[in-house]
Amino acid sequence: MTGFKQPLSGEAIHRLYAKRARFYDFTVNLYYLLGFRKFHYRRRAVEALGLQMGDTVVEIACGTGLNFGLLCKAVGPRGRVVGVDFSPQMLDVARRRVARRNWPNVVLVQCDAADYRFPPRVNGVLSTFALTLIPHYEKVVAVGCQALAAGGRFVVLDLQIPRNWLRPLAPLGLWLVRPFGNTWASTTARPWEALARHLPVVRRTSLYFDVPYLAVGHKERR
Repeated sequence: MTGFKQPLSGEAIHRLYAKRARFYDFTVNLYYLLGFRKFHYRRRAVEALGLQMGDTVVEIACGTGLNFGLLCKAVGPRGRVVGVDFSPQMLDVARRRVARRNWPNVVLVQCDAADYRFPPRVNGVLSTFALTLIPHYEKVVAVGCQALAAGGRFVVLDLQIPRNWLRPLAPLGLWLVRPFGNTWASTTARPWEALARHLPVVRRTSLYFDVPYLAVGHKERR
């Protein structure tokens, strides 16, 4: 268990995803064998953004672009999807996906999320299974919330140590997700509390045996 407690450094995360980029999409699909329906949870996260046609949405740690199809459908051809990721290898896969699907309104930005300058008045910010891997994720939340337009939403889909009868099995669960950089530190982080420090309305919903969760923060309309 000790090896799972220490958070990975930014450099270690960089090395990890440089190696995993090529096979990332295949390996995440293996979790379906455990009944973990990642695409279903991703769809729920995008729906929680409440996007409208023509909106602008920023995805933090977009990886290989697995959410782009859902986001492009939500904002339509007049909207804009900005994918931010630190890994050039992951973005290479995302870039090929964008070209293959002919999504002209998707913009990819290689940048550490903590250093990213959000465009003003974005309608939504999304992060799925990635935010708590960022060492300074609270800074990302603060800046992202500030960039939201009135009525905008910040949505986080991530993993946590379950609070139910499955909690004693946490070491096994961490072993299963360790290949993607998850540790005790990342799965016990509370990004919903960071959202609540900047947004007036935050709700959290537990999914699939209390392991994944959906945290949604709303910026008030003026």
